[in-house]
Amino acid sequence: MASESGKLWGGRFVGAVDPIMEKFNSSIAYDRHLWEADVQGSKAYSRGLEKAGLLTKAEMDQILCGLDKVAEEWAQGTFKLSPNDEDIHTANERRLKELIGETAGKLHTGRSRNDQVVTDLRLWMRQNCSKLSTLLWELIRTMVDRAEAERDILFPGYTHLQRAQPIRWSHWILSHAVALTRDSERLLEVQKRVNVLPLGSGAIAGNPLGVDRELLRAELNFGAITLNSMDATSERDFVAEFLFWASLCMTHLSRMAEDLILYGTKEFSFVQLSDAYSTGSSLMPQKKNPDSLELIRSKAGRVFGRCAGLLMTLKGLPSTYNKDLQEDKEAVFEVSDTMSAVLQVATGVISTLQIHRENMARALSPDMLATDLAYYLVRKGMPFRQAHEASGKAVFMAETKGVALNQLSLTELQTISPLFLGDVSHVWDYGHSVEQYAALGGTARASVDWQIGQVRALLRAQQP
Repeated sequence: MASESGKLWGGRFVGAVDPIMEKFNSSIAYDRHLWEADVQGSKAYSRGLEKAGLLTKAEMDQILCGLDKVAEEWAQGTFKLSPNDEDIHTANERRLKELIGETAGKLHTGRSRNDQVVTDLRLWMRQNCSKLSTLLWELIRTMVDRAEAERDILFPGYTHLQRAQPIRWSHWILSHAVALTRDSERLLEVQKRVNVLPLGSGAIAGNPLGVDRELLRAELNFGAITLNSMDATSERDFVAEFLFWASLCMTHLSRMAEDLILYGTKEFSFVQLSDAYSTGSSLMPQKKNPDSLELIRSKAGRVFGRCAGLLMTLKGLPSTYNKDLQEDKEAVFEVSDTMSAVLQVATGVISTLQIHRENMARALSPDMLATDLAYYLVRKGMPFRQAHEASGKAVFMAETKGVALNQLSLTELQTISPLFLGDVSHVWDYGHSVEQYAALGGTARASVDWQIGQVRALLRAQQP
């Protein structure tokens, strides 16, 4: 139990802690997020102590009742922190003693804050991963619904930010949705590795008092127990994985945001953001700024920083628990809040986005069919390398004459290759162009329909 100083570790120390050090050492300002997980873990541990004969049934019931009252105060916003509450564990145990007396001192038997805090964090992250998965699924579903509704809209596809080939607008949407399905799969994998119980590992050596870790695992519904007590209290792989997951997911969302920012400019005018996700200029009345997308793009840097920061913290730590690991929780809480906000805003942006299909159609140009011209010759039996060269010559001829590629006469094309015949006119149809890419994964309508079905199937398979 806490010493007269109110510290769980105070018996060894004489005199007061320097006030600056007190504040520097305290984590209650942010680890109060863990109050529910801390109560949940303590209730399970009290049952483990009772089974081990370290608590009587009456003592266990007294502790459980007291913990319920602690949880009720947190839930109702009436829990009062004490200046000596350096972390959530100290606060909850201090309040438990106030409610039930000295019996509260038995709760920490054989337990260390080292295994307690990592258990709390795993419990909190397990629940939060489920929440983020739901938000990510909703975003992907919104994107797929939009792709299905707008699959007949064509617009330019780009490589190197240069017009490349005609594609379906839905093909672009699905390109980003598919990336997010990988993020969804990764998050479920992270959650699986989060769902491992460290409680019962003590500070370093384990638990000497016969506490049944399998009972604790079942009580807290963990999928497995940690294998080594030293590793259990010090490893933060699951935190690093979560932060990397968030970094990669933000990479995908930032790239999508960048595309939409470009597509929304006057120079492109392919899309227009809803007023609900835009802001204006304090000086220029005509401006409509894509702040929602710019903030998504900028938040990626914040998330990357948290991931890099934790890895730098972990890389030089000696074995088992060190106070440096207190830094993990701020990173997790901040990144979780950021991801929650970003996923919801992204869903709102996609669901309300206005499409200017006429502008998309006008942006298509015959030079984007130069590859199709090469494929025309390939279908006539010409090797592709020769066909590519012949198409390039046609492009050069059109540029030299100052006309569009499709304005070259058949006679002019035949000076490049006698394989050009009257049916070359079919090449200049954008709808025909996209339909030739019928291989699975391509931009033909049948392939886009297949992609939509595959993504929907993935979503169904991932959800409980």
